Parts: sequence; structure tokens; C-alpha cells
Amino acid sequence: MEVTNSFFKTNNGYNLDGHSNNPSTLICFSHLRWDFVYQRPQHLLSRFATMFTVYFVEEPYHDAPGEPTLSFTPKADNLWIVRPHLPNGISQEETERLQKSLLDRFLKNKNLDDLIFWYYTPMALAFSAHIKPALTIYDCMDELSHFKNAPARLTDFENDLFKKADIVFTGGQCLYDHKKDKHKNIYAFPSSIDKKHFEQARTVREEPIDQININGPKLGFYGVIDERFDIELVKQMADLKPEWNFVLLGPVVKINRDTLPTQSNVHLLGGKSYDELPHYVSGWDVALIPFAINESTRFISPTKTPEYLAAGVPVVSTPITDVVNPYGNKGIVKIGSTAEEFVAAAEEYMGMNRSNWLPEVDEFLADKSWSSTFMEMLKRINATLANQKKNKTVARASEKYTYDYLIVGAGFAGSVLAERLASVGNKKILIIDKRNHIGGNAYDYYNEDGILIHKYGPHIFHTNSADVFNHLSKFTGWRNYQHKVLANVDGQLLPVPINLNTINKYYGLNLNGLEVEEFLASRAEKTYPVKTSEDVVVSKVGRELYEKFFRGYTRKQWDLDPSELDASVTARVPTRTNKDDRYFTDAFQAMPAHGYTKMFEKMLSHPNIKIMLNTDYEEVMNEVKFRKLIYTGPVDEFFNYKYGKLPYRSLRFKFETLETSQFQETGTINYPNDYGFTRITEFKHLTGQKHDKTTLVYEYPEATGDPYYPVPRPENELLYKKYAALANQLTNTYFVGRLATYRYYNMDQVVAQALSTFKKIMQSELSTKLHTDEDRVYQKQN
Repeated sequence: MEVTNSFFKTNNGYNLDGHSNNPSTLICFSHLRWDFVYQRPQHLLSRFATMFTVYFVEEPYHDAPGEPTLSFTPKADNLWIVRPHLPNGISQEETERLQKSLLDRFLKNKNLDDLIFWYYTPMALAFSAHIKPALTIYDCMDELSHFKNAPARLTDFENDLFKKADIVFTGGQCLYDHKKDKHKNIYAFPSSIDKKHFEQARTVREEPIDQININGPKLGFYGVIDERFDIELVKQMADLKPEWNFVLLGPVVKINRDTLPTQSNVHLLGGKSYDELPHYVSGWDVALIPFAINESTRFISPTKTPEYLAAGVPVVSTPITDVVNPYGNKGIVKIGSTAEEFVAAAEEYMGMNRSNWLPEVDEFLADKSWSSTFMEMLKRINATLANQKKNKTVARASEKYTYDYLIVGAGFAGSVLAERLASVGNKKILIIDKRNHIGGNAYDYYNEDGILIHKYGPHIFHTNSADVFNHLSKFTGWRNYQHKVLANVDGQLLPVPINLNTINKYYGLNLNGLEVEEFLASRAEKTYPVKTSEDVVVSKVGRELYEKFFRGYTRKQWDLDPSELDASVTARVPTRTNKDDRYFTDAFQAMPAHGYTKMFEKMLSHPNIKIMLNTDYEEVMNEVKFRKLIYTGPVDEFFNYKYGKLPYRSLRFKFETLETSQFQETGTINYPNDYGFTRITEFKHLTGQKHDKTTLVYEYPEATGDPYYPVPRPENELLYKKYAALANQLTNTYFVGRLATYRYYNMDQVVAQALSTFKKIMQSELSTKLHTDEDRVYQKQN
């Protein structure tokens, strides 16, 4: 049955959360035909049709004898295939104009708040970008720009879609890693399975007619045979094993059929329906994923991987990233790059007892169903809709208030300025943070075992500034704490920074202060001028100690050799000729008595301060009325990466709670060489907490993640100066803190910068007031 474009279906049922004020219609724009190959779009949208009326809009057919029209074909309850029918021989520009006209006619009587747009192809923006539905979803299934015959404008349209989309899904982990910096609300949803459907292959007793008479071992593949398929690999396998049969199911597109294998043991059986696939797979000894390693396969996550496994058939694949991890790394799938490796892996599988292998496969696949993926996506969609409602509420509420200052970021910089401007300046402050807590990276909390830990790695307070220490003392008492660090070097735990005890223990000597000074001088390699971090260390302690204590640690921390880093990095760590084994020598060294978070809570408790968490500044910049802005986030992000991204190093933290009261003798132990992590910190040393258990944190430096450390190199400083120049052109906007000024600041330095900024703000406010008063007097006198 087909219905013309005069047809409009209504849905009187309940929506995502049971309320009628959520969208009930989902319109999907796809570059794939519904009836081409049954894969991700069909699995997901069939399930979403249980929640919405779904319209699956295909690319146009140029077959209209007269006026352009839309046809509607029902596929299931609440699921319709929409096909645009356009005249033949028209231009691309005319095609897009007519599609836009048809879409507008279709939506003429629909409420946009009732619509969700779901995109599989960014090219659909050419005729739909002007419409703003309640929610826009981009399900980025593949890196389409890398496919053969990709449209020239595809990349530009995808960039626009990332801006328009409210939420983004990716078809695999590798693709997520590639795209994650393009959107703030993006999630990886790798290929899943309809497990019951493919498990039929384990019990099917009769193969299809075109396969049943193929005798001998059968190795099979199903899927689209295109530029991603490694034809030569299959040819070579067929030559190596003429007694084996290679069964290839699927349509051939975008490649010359004359290039396909012609050996008698290669059987091209054509495309098969989704329902037929388990019957074919049931007769295979091994399933193949012979994809070429090229740009078109760089980010794919083959759906067939879990499907083959669910059918109970072992799999050999080329090293596709999303097959290697997790399937290859867990030993579920064998990986090969050559025909010889494929054959060897297949032979090993053919001699395997599947009864021992299947339980492990089933356990791995247990949570990989399309229904689970659908439910997780639905949760993300619900959360995004709820967040949009919150933002609208915020926008309405903001009409009632005018803030003197909007402060972006509730860490040290933002919180210190908020408190000073509220309590001293009597200003009304709105402080926002995209995280769900105040305190920035200094945030601490009690874990499930009741141990106070620092979520973003250890933060030890130290300063030589009495002003900074006295200011923070208004909001916290202190626990005296002298931080000590040991380094695990050649099986010994040695004090860091290097001091007299370090030298004597490492070299087995008994030097005094004067002698160790002479000892280090004899080993130092004088360098002039001192430019790099390597220069700093080698000129003080020589090459051997540099290699043992500094080079490996620095390379892990920065992913750069010290010879490539500015001198300021290692200049932070002194070398001593006495026995002082404290990590810091500052006049004030202490930890907040009840933790950093309690200190921030007291700091921000002023009635003039309003706090909004889980809020990105872009959500409120145009909704909240404020006079001036204080920004503490990444300066390059503020300017939408106009000149490119400023490089940062990030950290990944692994927390571990042990059934013992103490694990190590000092707060922190560094691991400068043969470990993936840089250091282990035991929090109870820092906090002084008494507890039967103890919690550790391992730190793993990484290139991606939250920005922690600006990378101090000359080219990065030049890039920052371009952003600083833009910042200086702005009036009524202040950039404060480590990220906003691209500086490797300690906590006390950030506080000092915030206090200094506060003074400048108040001086500016006073100056403005004086000029205003003088103008009033002048106007009155004249």
C-alpha cells in the first residue's frame, strides 16, 4: 500500500516519559534505502517506532512523470518509508529545492515542538536546515567523507550538523574518538545484535538451495561488496586453499564486477534478505571479515562481527580498529593481515571444539543487543530533552533577574572572585559550571567506603604568600601537612626532589653538604643558555640522575622529551644539598581541615551569589542578563578555536581501595620509568583521616580528556598570544585562571591572580563611578 503526500498520520499515544508535551514524531533522513541491507538504521528505528511515529525519508527517486510527490509505505506499526519522487534530468540545486518544498508541505500542519529530526546523512541539511524541531539527533554511523564517490560538500554539511544537533551518537568507539571533540553531547554506540535471530544458525538443519550443494569446508561473508572489501585477499586465500569454499553474500556496488574473484571455489551468491542470513551462516565453518585497510574502513564498526558470533561461527578479521578492540584483544575473534594468516587462523578454528568456545562468546555478547542500545539511546534522548526544558526554565527565570557578573567556572579563580565581588563589592553574581559540583579540579568527596578523596588527583596546598593564605583562612581551618615524595628508581625508594639523602642512598656514599655540592658539580654538564627542561636538570645534576629521575617521568607526563619542553617545567623541582626531604619549602603548607569542597561551600554561601551546575556557558550566555563576564574556561574554546586548539595534557585516574590501613610510607611515590602511570598517591597521608581501609589513586597522563596542563612550548605560547590579543579587545570581559590564561599555575597562584583581578575590577568600578559623578555635577552646573 502506498499513500500520496496528502496523508498525515496522527499519534494520540503517550511519549518518552508518558506525557503528551514531549515529541511524538521522529523523522529520519537517510542515505540508505530501507530495503537495501537490514542494519543499524532498521534495527534502531523499528524499536523507536514503539515510542514514536517514525518516518524514514529516503533519498529521492527521479521517476516522477509530473508534479513532485511523496509516497508513504507502511513497514510496521507507526513506521513509514517516505520516498520523494522528482522529475528526471534536473540539477542538484533543483533537486534540493524540490525536496525542501515537499518537506515544508509535509510539515505544514505539524507542530515543530512535536518533532525529532534524526540524521544519517548530513547532506539532508541542504533541504531541512531551515527547520528547528524539538530535538535534532545525528547518528554518525560511518565516516562517510572517506567513502568512494562521497559528495564534495559532505564535510561542510557535517560540520553544520554538529552545530545543529542536540545530541550525537557514533557507530563505534573508534569513530567516537575521532569525533568527540566536535560536540559536547556525544556518545559511542557500537554495533549490536539481534541475538535470537542469529542464534537460529546454531539449530538450523537445512541450508538454502544455492549453498547446500557446495561441498567441503565453507568460509563465508555477507554484506555490501564495495571499495571496503579486500578482493585480492579473498583471491589469495582461494588459491592457497583450493579445497575450501568461499561463500560471498551481498550486493556489489561502486566497484567493477570484473575485478571479483573468478576461482571455482569462490561462490558469489548475491544479496540475501535479513531473514535468510542465519540459514546461510549455519553451514559455514568460519566467518570472514576481509575488509581492506584504507580510509573507507578506518572508522567502521562492522555489525556482522557480533552477528557471526551469535550464530555460533568463529570469525577471522583484518585489523579493523573496532574489531581488534574489543573482539581481538579479548581473544573472541582472530585477527590476520595476510592470506596466510587468515588461513592459519581458520585452520585453528576448524580444529577447535566449539562447545568450549561458545560459553565465552555468549558471556561477551550478553549485553550487546539492539534492544539494550535502543534503551540506552532513549535514556540519552530523555536526558537531553530534560536539559532543554531546564534551559528554557532558566531562560524564563533569568528575565526576572539582572546579574552584575556572570562567572563561568566554580573553581578557585571563579569562586574567589564571586565571593569578593559579592561580599566586598555588593554585586549580584551568577556563577555557573558545566560539572555537577563546585571546586573545580580541587573538588573532594567521601567515597563509598567513607574515605575523603580528591576526584581529579591530589591537591596539596602550599604558598609563600601570606595574603593568599590569610584570605583562604576565612573559609577553612587548616591541618598542618608537609608533603613528601619518594621515587621508585632501580628498586629503591629515594627522596624527591634530589637531596643529600638521595645521592648517598643511590650511590652508596656518605657525603656531607659541601661534598655533595662538589659531587654534583663534577657531574653537571654546563649548558648556556638554559632553554629546555633537559638543560635545567643536566646543568645541575648531570646526565645519569637526569635519566633516572626526570626524563622518563617527564616523557610520560608530557609525551615529549624534556629537550622539547620549556625550562619552566623542570625548574619547578629544585635540587638540594641538605637533607630537607619536603617536596615544597613554602612558608605556608597545609590542607583544608575539612576538605576543599567544604571550603568552597563556605566561600560561595553569600546571599548575593547564585550557583548553577551542569550548565555550559553557551546555554545561558544569550539568556541571562548580566553586565560583565568573568571567564575561567579554555580561552581557545571561548573563541571557538578560531586559530586552532591550544595543546593540553590530560590525566586519567584509577582509584583503588584496599583492606589495609596504610599502603605506602609517604603521600606520593613517583614511578619515573617502567610503569604506565606516573605516581601513586595515598589520600590518608594528606588528609590525616583515620580509617581501617585506604584509597589510592594512580595517575595516567593522556593526550585527550579534560585539559589539565598547558604544554609549555614556544609555538604554543605564540598561539596563545593570538587568543590573548582577541581577549584584550573585549570590554567588560575578564579572563582568569590556568585555562583562560594558558598558564601552568599552582592553586595559590590562581588565588593570587583572582585577588589581583578583583582589585583591578574595583578600581575600574570606582573610576567609572567618579567619572559618572563628575559628569552629573557638570551637567547640573551647566
